[in-house]
Amino acid sequence: MAAGGVEEQRRRLGRLSALSVYRRAAGAGRLERRRRGTPLPAGSKRAKARPRRGGAGSGGRQPEAPPPIAAPPSRVERAEARPRRGGAGGGAAPPPPIGAGIPEAKRQGGPDARPRSGGAGGGEAPPIAAAIPEGKRQGGPAAGPGGPRPAGEDGGVVGLLRRLGRLEDSRQRGAELFRWLVSPVSPGEFLGRHWERAPLLVRRGDPGYYAGLFSTADFDAVLRGGQVDFGTHLDVTSYAEGVRETHNPSGRALPAVVWDFYQNGCSLRLLSPQTFSPTVWHFLSILQEHFSSMVGANTYLTPPGTQGFAPHYDDIEAFVLQLEGKKHWRVYSPRTGAEVLPQFSSANLTQAELGEPMLETVLEAGDLLYFPRGFIHQGDCLPDAHSLHITVSSYQRNSWGDLLEKLLPAALQMALEEDVEYRQGLPMDYLGYMGVANSDTADARRTAFMEKVQSLIKKLVRYAPIDAAVDQRAKSFLHDCLPPVLTQSEKAQSVYGFPARWQDGGPRDVDILITKDTEVRLLRHGIVRLCNEEAGVMLYYTTENSRVYHKEEPKFLEIDPEYTDSIEFLLSSYPNHVSVDSLPCESLEDKISLATLLFEKGILTTKKPLLQVQL
Repeated sequence: MAAGGVEEQRRRLGRLSALSVYRRAAGAGRLERRRRGTPLPAGSKRAKARPRRGGAGSGGRQPEAPPPIAAPPSRVERAEARPRRGGAGGGAAPPPPIGAGIPEAKRQGGPDARPRSGGAGGGEAPPIAAAIPEGKRQGGPAAGPGGPRPAGEDGGVVGLLRRLGRLEDSRQRGAELFRWLVSPVSPGEFLGRHWERAPLLVRRGDPGYYAGLFSTADFDAVLRGGQVDFGTHLDVTSYAEGVRETHNPSGRALPAVVWDFYQNGCSLRLLSPQTFSPTVWHFLSILQEHFSSMVGANTYLTPPGTQGFAPHYDDIEAFVLQLEGKKHWRVYSPRTGAEVLPQFSSANLTQAELGEPMLETVLEAGDLLYFPRGFIHQGDCLPDAHSLHITVSSYQRNSWGDLLEKLLPAALQMALEEDVEYRQGLPMDYLGYMGVANSDTADARRTAFMEKVQSLIKKLVRYAPIDAAVDQRAKSFLHDCLPPVLTQSEKAQSVYGFPARWQDGGPRDVDILITKDTEVRLLRHGIVRLCNEEAGVMLYYTTENSRVYHKEEPKFLEIDPEYTDSIEFLLSSYPNHVSVDSLPCESLEDKISLATLLFEKGILTTKKPLLQVQL
C-alpha cells in the first residue's frame, strides 16, 4: 500500500503515525531542513558525525595479484571525464518514462543509462559504453585463490571474505577485494579513467553479487538488538516538494517506531553499519589498507515511490552498492571549477540549480555506481519497489592540499630555527609601498619585495619535513582505522587465541613462551606506523581500535630508539615469518622482550600456536 494510503487509513482509524506524532511534537519551526555544510554525505560515519576517508592508492608497491575474484557476466557503462563549464544551467528536466515502456531486450539490470548534456563544457556528453563484448566478459563462477568455484559453494560476500583470508599478504587481500568491487572493469582502467574524474556504472545482472553483505533482515536485526539511537546511529529523513527534513525523535530507535516512519514514506539511514555488522566491518577493514585512507559506509533504506535526500554533492569518493530492490539515480557534473574535488560537502540544492544530468539510470541489486566527490547526485525510489543500498566512501580530506596544510607550517618553523634569512627584519618602509592600496603602483621596491618573498617560499622546500608530515597523516589514519578482523588461523596464532584461562581454582597457561627460535610476523602490513616525535619514538597500531569511530584514543607504544631497526625489519619481511633471533637488536633478551611486547598487543602472530591447550 502506498504511503498516502496508509496515512488515510490511519486517519479513519483515529490513530497517528510516528511521523504525525513527531510533526505535532516538533512543530513546523523545529522540523530540520538539514543543510550539508556539516558533512552528512552518502558514506562513512561510525556511530557519530565523523570524517570519512578512503581512496584508491595503497602505500608502496603492490604485490603480484592472483587471478580475479568473482566476476560474473556484466554490462558496464561509463561516463567519461569531460571539460567543465561554469554556471548551473537550466532547471532539472523531468525523468524519462522508466519501467514498462522499455523494451525487454534493453532491461538488463534496469533501463539503459542515458548520457546527458549540461555538464561543464556544454554539448553532448560522450557516449556511455555499451555492453562488453562476450569475449571480454569475466563470467562464470567466482574465481579467486584456489580457482573457479561452483555456484553456491562458499559463495556470497562471506565466502569471498573467507577466500581472501587464505591470502598471506593483507595488501593482496585489499587489492583483490577492490578488483571484485569494480569488476569487470580492471583496477588499472578504473584508476586511469574514472577515479576522481568521472562516474562509473556497472550493471551486473546478478542480484546475488553482494549477497551476505547487508540486508533488510540485517537492518531489522540491528534495530531489535536495542543499541540503536536516533541521530547517533539512525536518521529518519524525507524529501518532498523541494524540502529536505530530518524527523529524528530523541532516544532509542525501537523497531515499532522506526518501521512506522518507514511505512509513512520516510527513508532510513543507518550510520556506520560496521558498528553492528561483522561482515561490513570485515569488508571495510580490508579495503582501508588498500586505500591507505579511512573507508566508511552508511546504508540507506527507502520506501517505494519516495526520495529521502535533496540533491547535493559530497566530499568523498562514493561507491553505491545496490543490495536490494532498485533506485532511480541522476548524476550531474560539477557546475564550476570550485566544485571539482571539493574539500567539503554542499548544502542541499534545489532542482532549479542542477541543469541536465550527465547520467540517469536505475540501479538494481548487484549493480555498482561510483561517482567522485563534487558530482551532484540524487536518488529516488520507483513506485514498485523499495531500495536498500550501502554507500562505501573514501578519501575525505586526503588531498595534496591537506598534506601541505600539515607540511608548510612545520617547514616554516624549521626554516626559522635554522636559517637566519627568515629571521631578518622586514624593510622599515614596506607598509608605504605594499598592500592592496599600492598593488597597481609601479615601484622598484615592490618588485624587490615580491622577489624576496618568492625566493623565501622557494627556499622553504629545503626545510620541509616531508616524511615526518606523511608519518603524521599515517598516524591519524591509524586512529581512524577499523580494527582488523582475524581469520581462525590468525586467531590461533595470536594473543587473541592464546589459551590462558581460569581452571581448577586458578589461572592456567598464562606464560607467553617466546624463544629465539619462534617464528613471527606482523598480523597485517598496515597495522603499525613508526613516528619520531618530540617525546620519543612512538609505534602507533590499530589492533586495539574500536568499531565505533574514535571511541578509543590513539593506541601507541613508546619504544627505545634501538628497536626501530627491528620494527622496520618486520615491515620489510612481511608477509614472511622471521625468527626472533634474526631481529636486529643488541641482545637476545632485547629480541625476546620486543617480540613478546608486540605479541601481547596483537601486533605479531607466530607461525605455529605457542601453546596447545590441554583441557
